[in-house]
Amino acid sequence: MKTRDLAYIAVCAALHAVSSWLAVPIGAIPVTLQTLVVCLAAGLLGWQRGFLSTLVYLLLGFVGVPVFSGFTGGAFVLLSPTGGYLIGFLFIPLSMGAFLPWAKRETGAKRILPYALGAVLGLLCCYAFGTLWCVLGVSGEAAGLVAAISACVLPYLPFDAAKIALAVLLIIKLKKYIKTE
Repeated sequence: MKTRDLAYIAVCAALHAVSSWLAVPIGAIPVTLQTLVVCLAAGLLGWQRGFLSTLVYLLLGFVGVPVFSGFTGGAFVLLSPTGGYLIGFLFIPLSMGAFLPWAKRETGAKRILPYALGAVLGLLCCYAFGTLWCVLGVSGEAAGLVAAISACVLPYLPFDAAKIALAVLLIIKLKKYIKTE
């Protein structure tokens, strides 16, 4: 891995932290720009570097650096009922990675579809993992499936759809300026 790659990963991890601090509380989980940053990192840097930047962000938070929303950090945040959604961010670059070869073959507006499908599929996996985490009571508090989906998924769908759309447009516009090959 080149120094440039490490710098890209570090910058994306830092952007991830900043994106979590810009939070609007609407329920159990605040609305942040984290989904946007995870999608951007995966789309611009490739799935491996996007995954690593998200992993670095999560590890920083795990060891106590206040990188999570509300300027919090520590293992207790990841082990909370909603911590599964944070860990679920790791599915987004993995999913987008499956669609990146298709996106590289397309030109112009045709590149929107593979990036968007990868991001949507990754977010659905993130939602599924986070909801399962919450329902199974990883934190010791069992919750109902319907209650978890109602509180932790449905209110966020419009926001996440907008963030994915913005991320895809930014990826297409910025990809020519990021050299990762």
